[in-house]
Amino acid sequence: MDADSRKIPSHEVTYARLRDMILFGHLAPGAPVTIQGLIADLGAGMTPVREAIRRLTAEGALLPQGNRRVAVPELSAEMLEQVAFARLAIEPKLAELAGPKLTAVQIDRLEAIDGAVNRAIAAGKLPDYLAGNHAFHFALYEAAEAPVLLDLARSLWLRAGPSLRAVIDRYGRDVAPDLHREAIAAMRAGDAAALAEAIRRDIQQGIEHVRQALAEGH
Repeated sequence: MDADSRKIPSHEVTYARLRDMILFGHLAPGAPVTIQGLIADLGAGMTPVREAIRRLTAEGALLPQGNRRVAVPELSAEMLEQVAFARLAIEPKLAELAGPKLTAVQIDRLEAIDGAVNRAIAAGKLPDYLAGNHAFHFALYEAAEAPVLLDLARSLWLRAGPSLRAVIDRYGRDVAPDLHREAIAAMRAGDAAALAEAIRRDIQQGIEHVRQALAEGH
């Protein structure tokens, strides 16, 4: 297969890049952006950008604002409770399923990703933190080989991920340490139940911070 036939279609590249802008804090919740601005930022044509917006709107990650503008929706307290319920049901199960399937190489990779997450927090690099945290969780979840649950988790992160920006903006380095180290220890011990519990507590901790930020109006 030659290089051209392996190329990812441009509309898929544009969708992935816009999705990542939402997930990793490049588009702040509630701040409208113009379609022309997204075309310039993404270096893509009108058609793939419109298609990406259509898909992400259907997934609940963008809201049309009129006048050729869109925005990342702000997470309400009511929506947070729904997302929290679903994440706490789905993601620990993915971790539990992944545990027995993880290889030593995969665990080493997860530990390296967590190191990058910690460095991003220490340096105050919000987009790098969001990207690294997402990479850690989904490198683990993909090992579960459970595509239905994985798709649901991805959808939930598109709805909830941007709210992490508000939390970091509010608390900065005062956010409590994540539970990744405990999760890695459980992986190395081959304890799937402990791994699921570490992920559950990690998610719950993040939800509590978002809940507090929303209550304080941030």
